[in-house]
Amino acid sequence: MRNSASTLIIPVESQVRELDAKILLSCVAAERGFPVIMGSRAFTHFQVAAIPRGVYLAKSMRSLSNSMFRILRQLGHEIVAWEEEALVHPPADTYFTLRLSPETIKQVSHVFAWGQENVDLLRRYPELPANMPLHITGNPRGDMLRAEMRPYFDAEVERLRKLYGDFILINTNFSDINPFIPNVGLFLPSKDPRKAPQLGQSGVGMSRQFAEGLRDHKQAIVADFKRLIPSIAQAFPGFTIVVRPHPSENYEIYHDIAAKCERVIVTNEGNVIPWLLAAKAMVHNGCTTGLEAYVLGVPAISYLATLNEYYDYEFQGLPTKLSHQCFNFNELEVTLTRILNGELGVADGEEREALIDYYLAAQEGPLACDRIVDILEASGYSRKQPPAGPFGTYVQGWLLTKVKALLTNLNMRRPGPNRLAYHDHRFPEITVMEIEQRVAHFGQLLNRFDNIRVEQYSKHLFKIRSVDNSET
Repeated sequence: MRNSASTLIIPVESQVRELDAKILLSCVAAERGFPVIMGSRAFTHFQVAAIPRGVYLAKSMRSLSNSMFRILRQLGHEIVAWEEEALVHPPADTYFTLRLSPETIKQVSHVFAWGQENVDLLRRYPELPANMPLHITGNPRGDMLRAEMRPYFDAEVERLRKLYGDFILINTNFSDINPFIPNVGLFLPSKDPRKAPQLGQSGVGMSRQFAEGLRDHKQAIVADFKRLIPSIAQAFPGFTIVVRPHPSENYEIYHDIAAKCERVIVTNEGNVIPWLLAAKAMVHNGCTTGLEAYVLGVPAISYLATLNEYYDYEFQGLPTKLSHQCFNFNELEVTLTRILNGELGVADGEEREALIDYYLAAQEGPLACDRIVDILEASGYSRKQPPAGPFGTYVQGWLLTKVKALLTNLNMRRPGPNRLAYHDHRFPEITVMEIEQRVAHFGQLLNRFDNIRVEQYSKHLFKIRSVDNSET
């Protein structure tokens, strides 16, 4: 009998950050009978009119997604969502205008929350639709941090240690003011210095006052880190310094530093988790990797040489509070020395334990992936597709998909830094075999997924499904 389950559509924006977790979710869903289409977010949108009616998993509910969400619904897809940036978010008034849109959220059928804090925040949103199902499931990225999942990265951890020896990891998150392409930053470049610049992609939804304050603060922090990186290299000559920029950053400023410092390496290769596990310590400023390091038991330092309590604690406070905090280079040198000598471990204490438990669910028990698929099953998506809408509405969605794809392709091929280069930077080419290898690795680790198959669906997209024995 033909499988009538809804197709689960799982777009991936940043491969190094999301792919492993979304492969795991794809396997769990396929194991339960869902056909899954997973791959590049941009190329998912190109193909979405050809995908059988199903459930689209969104990673945010920003106003920037208004048009795409309307198209998805016109095509007959339903939308479920989580908030990718919910762990490190600005104060509620800015979060609501920056990360949520009344038009977008009303198109969503279910929201999967990282933890209780995420739910408490969403319930304060004045435009939250009545009776919106908010499910505390945890997140697949959280699954990748769990103790039983860490052997997934063993081979990569060993490779990194052999390649770089003892190293200190420095993670940056300055794409707001150092973006890979200009229009994804806080402000668009202004051709007329007499005019105030317009808000860029990451600033849409912020008040100008908040965005300008954040810009000024981030610029000061970047200057701090440009001094910090060579200072650490000089103070710790027995260690390699690995700088890992945010996936949406321009790497040029770090390559300029590395060109003058023999032991400084700049890379964004692969998932950050094996880098954290392989490192002796990690230095950051309000970066989500501070939280990831805490969960993994890796000592982390938040460097706060330029301190603004509003931005550093009210906005980026969680990873900073879960880390050792140093307010000048002398403090950092002492703290880092103690860590490297084995005298100081991960920042600890009951307050930090309570904080992580409030923000991050599914640290034990069923995987977040299983909890999410449980809800999809309970909602009937495993038994049938969403109902078809009026034919005219579908045609309108189909036409808008083609127009949007045409415009996106044009933007991808503009001269200079363009969307295609940015796409390939965040989602480089990956083969079916590489996806299969990751599926097999998960299968060996969890003793699952024997019947999962991976096929190329289209460029940058993959179909992941379960097959019965007669098909193997």
